[in-house]
Amino acid sequence: MSGTGPPLPSFDPACPMSAFPIQIGGKWTAMVVLCLEGGPRRFGVLRRHLRPISAKVLGETLTAMGRDGLVRRHPTDGDDGGVAYELTPLGRTLLDVIEHARGWARRHHGDLARARDAFDRADPTPPTAPMTGGAALPGPYRR
Repeated sequence: MSGTGPPLPSFDPACPMSAFPIQIGGKWTAMVVLCLEGGPRRFGVLRRHLRPISAKVLGETLTAMGRDGLVRRHPTDGDDGGVAYELTPLGRTLLDVIEHARGWARRHHGDLARARDAFDRADPTPPTAPMTGGAALPGPYRR
């Protein structure tokens, strides 16, 4: 169960998902959903494929996804007392949403990168004092 099934997606360390402007759940939720698309996976398998994530954050993400009804946790076959995580029917509904968001990101990645570069070049210094009535904004949005 833990190593069978279709291969897990590979996430390039330079993958723009960490800077993805569209977020589903927590920062890692979409990648966990993609890793579970092919079937149940053990924590260690997920951890190996999501290298930048810490064990603590992966555990918190899986717990939050369980609370939201997106994944379920169940015992694995064997004497080790292990568990596996799998998408629920509700969790599977996110696959199309994620694919649409990924398509959008692929089409607009260059636009996002150029906009962020221009924003950072306009005023790369962080604000030193909060604006009246709210949090400080960086760069050209600062008053």
